[in-house]
Amino acid sequence: MKTLYFDCSMGAAGDMLSASLIDLFDDKEKVVEELNSLGITHVKYEIFPDTKCGIVGTHMKVTVDGVEESEEMHDHHHEHHHEHEHEHHHHEHEGHHHHHTSLHDIEHIVCDHMKLCNNVTQDIMGIYRLIAEAESAAHGKPVEEIHFHEVGTMDAVADITAFCYLLDKLQVKNVISSAVCVGSGTVKCAHGTLPVPAPATAFILKGVPTYAGEIRSEMCTPTGAAILKYFSSKFDVQPMMIVDRIGYGTGKKDFESANVVRAMLGELNSREASIVELNANIDDMTGEEIGFAMERLFDAGARDVFTVPVTMKKSRPGILLSVICDKEKEDEIVRTIFKYTTTIGVREKPVNRFTLDRRTEILNTPYGDVRVKISEGYGVVREKIEYEDLSKIAITEGTSIGDIKKEIRR
Repeated sequence: MKTLYFDCSMGAAGDMLSASLIDLFDDKEKVVEELNSLGITHVKYEIFPDTKCGIVGTHMKVTVDGVEESEEMHDHHHEHHHEHEHEHHHHEHEGHHHHHTSLHDIEHIVCDHMKLCNNVTQDIMGIYRLIAEAESAAHGKPVEEIHFHEVGTMDAVADITAFCYLLDKLQVKNVISSAVCVGSGTVKCAHGTLPVPAPATAFILKGVPTYAGEIRSEMCTPTGAAILKYFSSKFDVQPMMIVDRIGYGTGKKDFESANVVRAMLGELNSREASIVELNANIDDMTGEEIGFAMERLFDAGARDVFTVPVTMKKSRPGILLSVICDKEKEDEIVRTIFKYTTTIGVREKPVNRFTLDRRTEILNTPYGDVRVKISEGYGVVREKIEYEDLSKIAITEGTSIGDIKKEIRR
């Protein structure tokens, strides 16, 4: 399964996450041209190679009417009188995009003015709903009455749009993230001094493993938190996967540790740890009785049942009955084994299972539609026509299954 893993050991911000995706592409400039063609009013994307603690990555710069503002300012309406030389532009362009914006306004911008496919539009709005819920909880107001402060401005919209567009372009369906470093200390906002993580960030990350880390700074912004929360299927250590590409998105600040988000794109090894194997030695049942027991085990939900001839103690011939099942079905399967076999003991063995991704497609043939089972992953692709479909055609045509398969392949 194609999987994207985010290493958030230095937190996450919208521009860093988007930059890490851009860094996965060979032709980065072409990707940026695509972003600039989406029709986001007043917005321009630019990228620059950047180095943090010796790690080379990509930094994404978003300007609105030629002005760049930090995501911190968007997310918390920071005062930052001493940090932003362009602060006067904040008021100069207020009529264009720097105003308090409602969720309805965001929806109008995203749905009516951008050149996006439906699923990207839905993802953008899904992320903004997470932010709206967080703002609602922080301010004690209904979502409908929430007015985003700086996260409603066009450059914040640009960060979220870029990420959703790029993820769709990469055709990634499975996103996994590490535990998120949120930082520590305080952050100064228009409402006063707030603890890190800021209230909106803390609300969004409810249920997500987080930690402070050693750096006293805000490491995760509400936008970064919402993107991770919306897309990630789980937050855990890196799974077993074959990595094809690695991207680094850099932040603006410099710390003793590399201020980057790392994106790792590759193939997930489909390992299922919740599978168990149950075994029993049997030496006093007929073949028919064993066959009947196997049918009952399949009816009980076994994934697979098979037997192996064995030589037991005192050189008695017997069979080893093996049953593969899901952990949650184990009790029922054990009861079925005892009910339909003569064994007096069942051995349990937890197993890891690696599987290919499987799907079924319909193939149009001269004999009608047939189902084709396709399995792929680990660099291989396999196809097999459904046996039941082949047998029906063979009976109708009065020929062998092998001949029908040959005709279909032609």
